[in-house]
Parts: sequence; C-alpha cells; structure tokens
Amino acid sequence: MPATYNAPVRDTAFVLETVVGLEKLAALPRFADATPDVVRAILEEGGRFAEEILHPLNAVGDREGCTRHADGSVTTPKGFRKAYQSFIEGGWNTLIADRAFGGQALPFVVGVAFDEYVSSANMAFGMYPGLTKGAIPALVFGGSEELKARYLPHLVSGRWTATMNLTEPHAGTDLGLLRTRATPNADGSWAITGSKIFISAGEHDLAENIVHLVLAKTPGAPDNSKGISLFVVPKFLANADGSLGACNEVSCDALEHKMGIHGNATCAMNYDGATGWLIGEEMRGLQIMFVMMNMARLGVAVQGMAQAEIATQNAARYARERLQGRALSGPKAPDEPADPIIVHPDVRRMLLNAKAFNEGARALMLWVALQADLAEGATDASEREVAGDLLALLTPVIKAYFTDEGYTHATAAQQVFGGHGYIVETGMEQFVRDARIAMIYEGANGVQAMDLVGRKLAQNGGRALRTFLGIVKANIDDSAAGTPLRTHADDLQGATGKLQGATMWLMQHGLSNPDEAGAAAMPYLRLMALVAMGHMWLTMAKGAAEQLAGTDVDRQFLEAKLITARHFFTRRLPEASALAREISAGGAALMELPADAF
Repeated sequence: MPATYNAPVRDTAFVLETVVGLEKLAALPRFADATPDVVRAILEEGGRFAEEILHPLNAVGDREGCTRHADGSVTTPKGFRKAYQSFIEGGWNTLIADRAFGGQALPFVVGVAFDEYVSSANMAFGMYPGLTKGAIPALVFGGSEELKARYLPHLVSGRWTATMNLTEPHAGTDLGLLRTRATPNADGSWAITGSKIFISAGEHDLAENIVHLVLAKTPGAPDNSKGISLFVVPKFLANADGSLGACNEVSCDALEHKMGIHGNATCAMNYDGATGWLIGEEMRGLQIMFVMMNMARLGVAVQGMAQAEIATQNAARYARERLQGRALSGPKAPDEPADPIIVHPDVRRMLLNAKAFNEGARALMLWVALQADLAEGATDASEREVAGDLLALLTPVIKAYFTDEGYTHATAAQQVFGGHGYIVETGMEQFVRDARIAMIYEGANGVQAMDLVGRKLAQNGGRALRTFLGIVKANIDDSAAGTPLRTHADDLQGATGKLQGATMWLMQHGLSNPDEAGAAAMPYLRLMALVAMGHMWLTMAKGAAEQLAGTDVDRQFLEAKLITARHFFTRRLPEASALAREISAGGAALMELPADAF
C-alpha cells in the first residue's frame, strides 16, 4: 500500500477564517486581492499540484537520489525537471514576491499555506525553490539597485534558483571561525576563495543559473562574526541584459550521502577565486543573511509540520483498514475476522496526539506568518512593532518545536503500521528519515532554544513576551465568559501561569549563572510552544462552536475540531507542569557530572 497525500485545504481555509481573519485584512495592500474566494482557489489548485505532480515523485526522488558527474554537474531524480518547469509555469514561485520584480504580491501567509502542501508532498523537491524564496528578501533588504535589477526578476520567475552558503567543515554554528576569504578586484567585484559544505540545492539541472549567497571575510576584517561580509556569487556570470555569460569559478566537489531528503542535492562547494559582488556594506553580512536565515527557519518549521501531516494521513488510513484483534469493549466489525486497529485506544492515542499537533501547528504557523505580513504592511506603526516583536519571539519557538514534534509524530505514525512501517514500500520510513534533518539544519534546535532564552526574551526589555502573554490573556478572558469553553480557558490560564513562573525563575537564576539558563532553555521553549498552541486551540474551538450554532455547516468537521481541542487541553497541555518543574530543578545535575563519566 504506497503512501498517498491529500492537501488539507479545508483545514487551511478554516484557520485562515477563524485564526488569521482573512476577510478583516482587505484594507492592507497585500490583502486587497486575497479575498477568501481567490485564496481558496489558490489553495485548491496548489493542493492538486502537490498531490498530482509532486507527491508521485517523492518516493522516486528518495530511491534514485541525485547524481554527480565527472565535470561536477548534478542530475536530479527522474521527473524533477519536468515538475520544476510546471512549478514555474504555474507561477508558484511568484506568489509572494513584489510586483516590481514580476511577483504577484500576495500575502506571505498564503505562500506559507502553499509551502506546507509542497513540503508534505515532496520535501526534497520543495527545497529547490524554497531557498530561493529566502534569498529574494535578503537581496531586497541589502542589495544595490544594480544587483536587484540583475538578479531578482530571474529569481522571482524561477528561471534561476539560489542557495545559502554558511557552513564550512570546521565551522557550523560558530560563524566567526569561517575561513572563506574575499579579496577586492579592480573592477569593484570580489574574488571568493574557500569551501562550504551542506549546501542544499548547490548544484542541479532544474534552472538556468544558480545564485549562491556566500559568507566570507574581507582583508583586515576581525576574526570573529563581526567581520563577516555577504556576497552574491552566480554559477554563470550574468550580463546586464540578463543573459548568461561565462561559467564562474565555483563547483560542486561532492554530494553528501545522507539519511534522508535524497532528492535534494546537498553539496560540498568549492570557490576558487570565483567572482562575486558585495551585498550591502562590508562586514555587515550576518545582518543581511539573517533575513534569509529567518525565512529559512520558518520554512523548516513548515517542513516539520508537513512531514507529520502526511505521515499521520497515511497512518489514519492504515488504521481504518488494517484488521487486527478485537476492540476491548467487544467486536466493532462482527462480520469481519477482526476489527480495524483504529478501535484500539493506544492507536487512537498516537493518531489523536498527531492530529492535535498538526492542526494546532498549522494554525500557529499561519498566525506567525500573518505577523510577517503585518510587520511589513500594517498601516499603524505600533501594530507593525507588535507584529515584528511576535515574529522575532516565536520564530525560534516554532522552528524547534515543530521539527521536534514533527519527527516524533512521523515516528508514531510509522509505529501505527507496525512491521509494515519499517519496510520501504509503505513510505513511512522515508517520512521519518526526511523529518529528521529539520531538527538539525538552519540552526539546531538547541541553538534555537538558546536564541530564545539568551536573546529574544530580553530584547526591548522583554516587550515581546509581555505582548504575547497579553494576547493570550485576552483570549482566555474572552473564552472564559462562554460556559462551553470555560474549562479550556482555565487550562490555558494554568499553563500560562507556569510560563510566567518559569520566566521569573530564569530572571532570578539565569543572569547570575548562564549555565542555568542553558539548562532551562529547551524545556522553556517547549513550555512557550505549548502555551502558543493552546492559544490557537482555544481560538479554533471558539470558532468551531460559533459556526456550529449556524445552519448549513460542515458539522462533522466542526465537531471533530472540538473533540481534538478537548484532547489537546486534557492530554497534551498538562505537559506544561512537568516542563515547569524541569526548569525550576536547575542545571546542577546537568553540569556537575565530569565529562569522563558520560
């Protein structure tokens, strides 16, 4: 029974209505054309593209992988080139880009909704255009007018793709250790020399050109992260009219042999005096690259959720069809030799845990994506500030939590299949392998937790956290007034209190002993994620209850939403108490054990 995929368009539309409030945003520039009908049509067509074009290639890409040839060129798996042509011909690469460069200028939140479908259907394929979407705002933010004119129209159209070149064999998270060097040329360009590893989509046969965004150090720059500059280094040098010139001195030395995402070319790249152009100011490269990195972190959060979604869909289908044993309360399919395994409480536990995560994470992801739209386009300065604060605060939270949980639920979905989940034919083991990388790249999840605790909480005197807690409190107060949701509101109030207490503990202990903050970082991040998920589930439960009071509604969908909400509040949110206890236990047990004793 091979894996299948159905884009959750109905659930996305529900979130856009009840959580994002799409109809109320029409006055904002990017939302003027994003009416519910238009967005629904985009989602339905995008869902069909993911289901019919991309998903059939998922197992193909995993099985075949990419091939590097003697000349350093790379061939992608069978069918990928044709699918990519269909992708750019359909205009999917242009959804959220500015019209000035050939984009459709639709809201970021719409692009994220589509990205989920792509990542579920074929995560490895989605990485080719996905990195380009991060490079575009980095060039918009830091590039000169000449660089923008030369590169952005082709990146937006999808004719060219882009990469992000940070990691070197000896330097991952600690970018201050970079050895790649840039020396100035007489014509204003730079000669880039060095090696980079783990470069997703570093070489392939899908697009006419590949534009590498490369971090390097210039002569005299300090030997730390403050001395890093950012350069655009194309595979083929681009002429002023957009035509391609000579091949640049950049090459793929090897393809990495990986656990998963085999359909994406993960390359070791070599720059041998390659010609590049400075983006922005010298030694300000990290500031610009973080624009791309933050976009990438949101994209990786989507990947974690997306792998859990497709894995859960297949596990639920299998559980409805697989006959094994009898229900504890008596036969449910007396005319069959056994009951379907979905009657068993532990199977339901795994499926409902995943369903509660997938739907809550989808809501939180789209709500965070809305903050990106508001931070750029809200008419009121204070509203832009609030949205920017929320976006900065929650980006590391959802990157780490969604990818940790995405892997957990992909593995649980595999467990539902039993032995059949361990063999290749069902596709479940691929979802587990593909999901695993999302916990590692774009900043390993422990790094995200330290970013939250060490940087984001203290920014602007803790303004972002106060804003977030205020929004959650307003939702709790509003929901507590309605009897059906009072219990859920009380549960969320309790978890929010745990988060506030943990924050106070960090303030009291983390400043005097940074190891205490480090030890608390990951449970603190998960605690904040649970509160944010609770905020989403309370909002969705309220919306579902209100819609059920009407007529001509999808009662089965809405009632399922309320049942899943109850599962989240009674069986998932209680983890907040254990996390708070873990935080307040301190870091002594972690830090006192001698290294040789491990």
